[in-house]
Amino acid sequence: MAESSRRLAADELKRELQIRVNCIVEDADYSIEDTDEAMHCLSALKDLKLRRTPPPEYLCPLSHQLMKDPVVLASGRTYDRPFIEKWLNEGNRTCPETKEVLPNSDLIPNLLMRKLISLWCNDHGIELPDKDHGVFPESDRHHFNSLLEILSSNHDVPEKIKAAKLVRILTKRFPPLWAFFEGDSVAVTKLLDPLMSGNVNDHPKLQEELITTVMNISLHDPNKKLVATNPVVIPLLVESLKFGTLETRSNSAAALCTLSSLESNKFIIMKAGALEPLVKLLDEGPLLAMKDAAAAIVSLGVVKENRSIAVFEGAVKVIMKKITDRILVDELLVLLAMLSSYDKPIEQMVKLDAVSCLLSIIKEDTSDKSKEHCIAILHTLCYNDRTRFQEMWRDESVNGTIANLALNGTTRAKRKAKEIVEQIDKCFSGS
Repeated sequence: MAESSRRLAADELKRELQIRVNCIVEDADYSIEDTDEAMHCLSALKDLKLRRTPPPEYLCPLSHQLMKDPVVLASGRTYDRPFIEKWLNEGNRTCPETKEVLPNSDLIPNLLMRKLISLWCNDHGIELPDKDHGVFPESDRHHFNSLLEILSSNHDVPEKIKAAKLVRILTKRFPPLWAFFEGDSVAVTKLLDPLMSGNVNDHPKLQEELITTVMNISLHDPNKKLVATNPVVIPLLVESLKFGTLETRSNSAAALCTLSSLESNKFIIMKAGALEPLVKLLDEGPLLAMKDAAAAIVSLGVVKENRSIAVFEGAVKVIMKKITDRILVDELLVLLAMLSSYDKPIEQMVKLDAVSCLLSIIKEDTSDKSKEHCIAILHTLCYNDRTRFQEMWRDESVNGTIANLALNGTTRAKRKAKEIVEQIDKCFSGS
């Protein structure tokens, strides 16, 4: 699994874990299935972590990364070639670990170590790049830094667009570059400098390239806090989410979603006013942009205050319109279930004929998860507005939708459906 794919998988697992933990914490009647799913997510995250954590002897003492071209220094210690070369090129003549003075600067390939690392990678399903692939040489680092200097200087816009495009391509193709920003506290500010004067959307192509780069580097876990706490980043992402091209808006949402996987970042993003444009993108965007917006709102919605803001900004109305049209049903039911935790969204759902819509989804050949979310929302609606039981009873007496789910649904769906059926029987047994 490629490193970027591995990080995306981890972020997805973390979002699912947050949803399940939220159900367990907030629902006194949580199910065994919720705990099982939470444990599954934790187990999968542990597996991902273990699979990408090599034995310490396979890590370069300087980079703390898996060695791709291990070489032996005159002191007898092994390092990854590009990092020890950088050490020596800086004028150092001692071994970084032992501190002894080196009699020479010869570097001898450690073929045995490379073979052992290759075998370990093969056993763990990790692709070890060729020794020259994925390593960013010092000369290329200087080139990358020169591109950032162009972006933060007085060069004309076409030159900045050209530099921004190269930076975007490099950060996509070379994940090792993500760590460049971790080690340079002003690199992110240099990157976004062209967007900090005048209107952020004065030059749409330049804006699109730079926002996409922020999305790329945010995949690197150590960058998440660094990027979000930089005072210029989140405001620019929110501004781009409001006024950029559709591609820029979608990538802004994706970046905010990735950054919000860190708990402390959720509050920073909320305070910057991200939820209003996220709901708007969910309403207006093409399918991919809607997915990015929905994922970002779900991630932010782990914090209760963010849920109330999303509801205030019209999320319920937008979601109901989309699922009625059968757009992104699975994804949006997750979000609707998360939002239906207090009176205001329930009132809105009732006015928007949610009961009829959710029952129709259950009747269709939709996924078990969608049916589970539907019945959970219906359960909440009925027990907070008991007049809805009559509407459920009318449908149930004709179609038996809920009774069927009580027999054939997931564990959680069966339990919720059974409770509704029992309440309907109790209220309308004589009708």
